[in-house]
Amino acid sequence: MKKMLVLIVMMSLSMLLFAGLASAHVVVYPKEVTQGSYEKFTVRVPSEEEAATVKVEVKIPEGVTVSRFEPKPGWDYEIVRDASEKIISVTWTATGEGLSLTEFTEFNMSGKVGDEATDITWKAYQTYKDGLVVEWVGAEDSDKPAPVTAVKEKPAGADGHGHMAEAPVEHGVEASDLPLYISIVALCLGLVSLLVSLRRKGSK
Repeated sequence: MKKMLVLIVMMSLSMLLFAGLASAHVVVYPKEVTQGSYEKFTVRVPSEEEAATVKVEVKIPEGVTVSRFEPKPGWDYEIVRDASEKIISVTWTATGEGLSLTEFTEFNMSGKVGDEATDITWKAYQTYKDGLVVEWVGAEDSDKPAPVTAVKEKPAGADGHGHMAEAPVEHGVEASDLPLYISIVALCLGLVSLLVSLRRKGSK
C-alpha cells in the first residue's frame, strides 16, 4: 500500500513538473480558430534565463493575414512585408530592461484566418540580453516547440466573420413570441371569467 502511495505521489509530481515546463513555452492564443474568422491573437512569452528577454520575433505564417498590433508600454515593434505588402513578421524590442527570469508578457495582434486555412504554425525567436537566441520552431513534442493554432472548417452558411448567417425573418408570429401571446390570451380569459363571476354575485 505504501509503495502504491509513493508511486502515485511521484507520478503527480512528475505531471506538475511537466505542466510547469509546458507552461514556460511561447504560446499563441486562441489555440483553436475557424476558417474565415477575424481573431485577436495573443503571443505569451515567458522569460527563462538569468539574462532578460529583450526581443521577440514572430513569423506570420501562411493561412493568416495580420493587420493590426496593440501598442505595448515598454516595447517597440517593427513589421516586415513581402512584395505583395502582406505582413510576414513582427519584432517587439524592449525599450527598457525587458523581462526578468520570473516574468512573462503578452503581445496582441489581430487579423483574419484564411478561408481555406489548415493548422497554423507560428515560428518565434526569443532573444536575451546576453545574445542568446531561443528558436521556438520545433515539433510539438520537442524541447522548443513552435506554437500551433488549430483551424476548424468554416460551417456552411457562415458569414465573413465566421458567424452563422441568420435566416430571414418571415412576417407573422415568430415561435419565440408564441408564449407571450398565449399568456395574453390566458390573462384575457381570466379577466372575462372574473367579470362573469362578479356579475352573477351582483344579480343575487
